[in-house]
Amino acid sequence: MEVRKILFIINSFGVLISRGAILIYQKIISPLLPSSCRHYPTCSEYALWSLKYNHLFAAFYRICLRILKCNQFFKGGIDYPVGYRIFEIKFLPPRKIAFWLVPLEPRKKQAKNMKFYIIKSL
Repeated sequence: MEVRKILFIINSFGVLISRGAILIYQKIISPLLPSSCRHYPTCSEYALWSLKYNHLFAAFYRICLRILKCNQFFKGGIDYPVGYRIFEIKFLPPRKIAFWLVPLEPRKKQAKNMKFYIIKSL
């Protein structure tokens, strides 16, 4: 088996387990705690969005930084996650837009890794 395939399997499995743990936290543990979030989106939503649009280790790094900023020494406010995925252009039938991907940099010719903000649609 190639190293690339092994890393893909580890990434996919890690993302699946992490998303499951976060969803369990959101559905079971979070309703029992008082609402005291300093940021939008909440840390658990930020983690789900980051896991969806980043690789596992990059997402964990960003999630840890976000959780460390969740205290009285940081201002809080709006803090959208940044994604680094490479997207293929596909023509699909129209459907509801869940997220807007806003580029951080001007478009380059054949950009390998484009940075973009992940903003949830209303």
